[in-house]
Amino acid sequence: MINVGVTGASGRMGRLIIDNIIRSEDVCLVSAFDLTNIGMDAGEVAQVGNLDVMISDVSDMESVLKESATQVLIDFTIADATAANAPRAASCGVGLVIGTTGLSPEQKRTIEESIISNNVPAIISPNYSIGVNVFFKILSEAAKYLDEADVEVIEAHHKHKKDSPSGTALRAADVISEVMGGKEYVYGREGLSPRGKEIGIHAVRGGDIAGDHTVLFALEGERIEIKHQAHSRQAFAGGAVKAAAWIGNAEPGLYTMQDILGI
Repeated sequence: MINVGVTGASGRMGRLIIDNIIRSEDVCLVSAFDLTNIGMDAGEVAQVGNLDVMISDVSDMESVLKESATQVLIDFTIADATAANAPRAASCGVGLVIGTTGLSPEQKRTIEESIISNNVPAIISPNYSIGVNVFFKILSEAAKYLDEADVEVIEAHHKHKKDSPSGTALRAADVISEVMGGKEYVYGREGLSPRGKEIGIHAVRGGDIAGDHTVLFALEGERIEIKHQAHSRQAFAGGAVKAAAWIGNAEPGLYTMQDILGI
């Protein structure tokens, strides 16, 4: 049984992750952090019953992680919070499962350096859905045979999502670009915009869309569309808990969901 902590425990994803943790036979919730509901039971906040795990202030993270013997911290918050808290957790010898998107290159580099210097296992992924990671593999294979195609990536998410385009859309573009030898990205189009060899990336925001990603390979006279649709955030929460169980038994280093899924 792996001892797990959750940051953003009062948020939508935090509460869903806690629900998945208590239904797992492989992990156990021992710590929870947030800026709100401090001192309240994390299970009560997540509406899953009393768990005797109080929500702690993030300013107390180091002491709480050590006292609770947390082995892995799951972080699905916002970029600035993750950039501050992930190195603190790593310095305590705690493994990391990071699902925060919108990290700047500098923030991601700082987090990765803290993981390596503190000799802990960790995964940073834009998407923990099993289906999305199979989707990435399919895109990589398709791109090998469609190098002459015009490529467009279209993503849609709920109206509350803060970053754009999604980390998953960017990862999809990266997977294709790597196979095709490097492509420039164009984010949306307006006015005169003749198409070149770029990959177009487009974002839609509205309603309660959990996450839709479509990649269009357009050729003369035909096209191929490869799509993944998340019906709910459960796809992400379940994958994150699976990742935490795996990271808790892993050697130090940086891993991907492909490592965890054996893809």
